[in-house]
Amino acid sequence: MEEMEEELKCPVCGSFYREPIILPCSHNLCMACARNILVQTPETESPQSRRASGISDYDYLDLDKMSLYSEADSGYGSYGGFASAPTTPCQKSPNGVRVFPPAVPIPPPVHHQSATTLAPIPRNSCITCPQCHRSLILDDRGLRGFPRNRVLEGVIDRYQQSKTSALKCQLCEKTPKDATVMCEQCDVFYCDPCRLRCHPPRGPLAKHHLVPPAQGRVSRRLSPRKISTCTDHELENHSMYCVQCKIPVCYQCLEEGKHSSHEVKALGAMWKLHKSQLSQALNGLSDRAKEAKEFLVQLRNMVQQIQENSVECEACLVAQCDALIDALNRRKAQLLARVNKEHEHKLKVVRDQIAHCTMKLRQTTGLMEYCLEVIKENDPSGFLQISDALIRRVHLTEDQWGKGTLTPRMTTDFDLTLDNTPLLQSIHQLDFVQMKVPATPMLQLEECCTRNNSATLSWKQPPLSAVQAEGYILELDDGNGGQFREVYVGKETMCTVDGLHFNSTYSARVKAFNKSGVSQYSKILVLQTSEVESMQHPSHDTASIHSESPAEETESIVAHRRVRRATPSPSRFDDTLLPLVPLSRRLSNRWCRGVVTNSVGIKTLVAVAWFTFEPGSAHPDIIFSNDNLTVTCNSYDDRVVLGNTGFSKGIHYWELSVDRYDNHPDPAFGVARLDVLKDVMLGKDDKAWAMYVDNNRSWFMHNNSHTNRTEGGITKGATIGVLLDLGRRILLFSINDEQQGPVAFENLEGLFFPAVSLNRNVQVTLHTGLPVPDFYAARHPMQS
Repeated sequence: MEEMEEELKCPVCGSFYREPIILPCSHNLCMACARNILVQTPETESPQSRRASGISDYDYLDLDKMSLYSEADSGYGSYGGFASAPTTPCQKSPNGVRVFPPAVPIPPPVHHQSATTLAPIPRNSCITCPQCHRSLILDDRGLRGFPRNRVLEGVIDRYQQSKTSALKCQLCEKTPKDATVMCEQCDVFYCDPCRLRCHPPRGPLAKHHLVPPAQGRVSRRLSPRKISTCTDHELENHSMYCVQCKIPVCYQCLEEGKHSSHEVKALGAMWKLHKSQLSQALNGLSDRAKEAKEFLVQLRNMVQQIQENSVECEACLVAQCDALIDALNRRKAQLLARVNKEHEHKLKVVRDQIAHCTMKLRQTTGLMEYCLEVIKENDPSGFLQISDALIRRVHLTEDQWGKGTLTPRMTTDFDLTLDNTPLLQSIHQLDFVQMKVPATPMLQLEECCTRNNSATLSWKQPPLSAVQAEGYILELDDGNGGQFREVYVGKETMCTVDGLHFNSTYSARVKAFNKSGVSQYSKILVLQTSEVESMQHPSHDTASIHSESPAEETESIVAHRRVRRATPSPSRFDDTLLPLVPLSRRLSNRWCRGVVTNSVGIKTLVAVAWFTFEPGSAHPDIIFSNDNLTVTCNSYDDRVVLGNTGFSKGIHYWELSVDRYDNHPDPAFGVARLDVLKDVMLGKDDKAWAMYVDNNRSWFMHNNSHTNRTEGGITKGATIGVLLDLGRRILLFSINDEQQGPVAFENLEGLFFPAVSLNRNVQVTLHTGLPVPDFYAARHPMQS
């Protein structure tokens, strides 16, 4: 009940409503407060005068007003536009709602005074709701034209009763004691002594029902409902309800014809209906309130968890810093030990040298004194007997002093300079690192697509993820439900994988990683590459993309920007991956279907692919034009260019028309591996299978081996056809719609790219999306 108190207070005075009235905007005001905020308008601006002059209510002010004379209410208003309203600052009620001052001083409200005894309201008065600021002009009835909110009065009365102190006995003569029971029949609260004295449980009183005081308070609240009277006819009770005006009315209102064209229903029926509607609305609001309470509990738990995590983090930080300090102190002790060791070593060397010099000096001094005494002797023969020996000893002793004996064996400096710069830098760089693995990335189905035998995938981090990902790992299976293998590792969030099998179903998934570890895998995305094998019935012109969940299934679309390409090791997909190729037109322009008739006359649709030459893999001397469909060369040497699509399954046919043919060169046409040599004629190495042709004859060549010389050459305007049947594993050629020689190559297996080698004397244009030619279809009917 505490939360309801603000609903029971007047927005003007801030106190509980007294004699509340209901404004047309459904807000409430005290009767006295309504009188206080009235504003008188000029006589010329009254509703009657405006209507007489043809001025509408909406021409009266820039703001919108509600008039009791009109049933329309569509606007918003405030006091600021009234000519008669003084430009004084607005006041503020205790609950924060703006209250505009009246035009003339009005004595303060007296709440206990009845509305019927107040001074009459001036004519042409205007009132503005302090909550929604809608303005309206009162009619002749004034404030009496607004209905009393008796329901609100009853709620306030019950609320104030529930807020009173403990119930007291009503029969105690001096200080009332707390009541212990209430008699429902007598409607009196008794304490125990008064109950025994005044309400003994015998005689007629024995049949009275005594209840606890709190229950008796509730029963008092459930008093019979009051009958409200009509505001226009005070002696008539409300008995009907006008649906258009949304107000209760009496029979006299209906007889006067005020609501003759309105829908009117019984008051009791509408009362029950609106109660039911309010109850239903409250159910939804109750659910929201329940969710809000649960959310508040969650937030309070978060506060507690944040505090606990903060304490834990602080303790961890202190422990880590203490560990660093301990390690530094241990290293300090080790370094001090080294200094002390050096100190002791230096002192020992110097002290040993002092001792040695002292002993040597004593010996020298003794020798000198002995020699001086010998010199004092006057016996020549005796002197000469020892003089030679003494002279040798003196020279030997002198020589001993001259061999570095008088040079210190140790310096006083300590060659121990501590290099603390890296450690100081590390301390300054000491910071928190991400200790959580990133969230699971989300595949963006609307940006994923397949084109021919390539697949483009896009993903992103969840919106509320606060943990940064350093990179992503994209994995695909082998198209046959095998194990997943990495095809891309990097920071990009979009990747195209090329060189997949046609008409195959691949599963893709992605995960994120940082220094702390690897996230969970995303949901698996299933991608269907385009069809190239024969089929009895046409399929959609789009490649299928499916999520692991049926609810997330979506049709494929074309990526609308350049993306980073994955170029994994060819061994990972059995030579089925190729490098970067550009995305081009919409899927509806990528495929056409040729009609082929087999040996029994059944027409079969064969899907064929569109492709172009690939500048990225071509020799630098190749010149491209016509959207990479036409190529020539600026060198007299043969140079190789490949198509941008590789084939590993199905039947494929394309043609090359000779736009320029000068000086009888030998262009070569055929297929090649991705790593074919680009600076020699096609077929010179073991990575290409080709037919080279001049103006008179042609040869097949592979690994520099020339075979099957065939008459018939090319000129300007000739058309060379290349047919690759990977179902039968063969390659053959045609010139001007006629097969050129036998089957050129057999036992072909793996991934092959359309290829051409030419020099500056030749220019050719590529034509793709062609059906299998008739000369081949007649001998080799399509499988249905």
